[in-house]
Amino acid sequence: MRTRLRAFLSALLLMVSFAAAAQVPLPPKLEPLPEPPPMPSGAGNVDEPRVRIPVQQGDRVEELRDAGGNLMMLKVTPPGGTPYYLVDTSGNGTWIRRNPLDDGVRVPMWSIKTFE
Repeated sequence: MRTRLRAFLSALLLMVSFAAAAQVPLPPKLEPLPEPPPMPSGAGNVDEPRVRIPVQQGDRVEELRDAGGNLMMLKVTPPGGTPYYLVDTSGNGTWIRRNPLDDGVRVPMWSIKTFE
């Protein structure tokens, strides 16, 4: 009796799973994208504007450079204010402002080896 019940439930489960699989719609047929339009003739020669963070009159600026002479960090101390740091973490000229440098664990930011 139990084997018949198991066989019946197995067959029922198999039929239900086939019925559920039949309900899944097929994905739409994908087609390749058309080619993008050509760039305007003068677009390649335009330099993007550089962002400059101005230092106010009276601020004391200290530079930290690596052994190769590359500027890595600026410490800016406004008169009567708390100092903040401008850090170039990747070496590509993208500066990030950090208020205190001792707000957690930092990974060393010096270069071990550069390949040219």
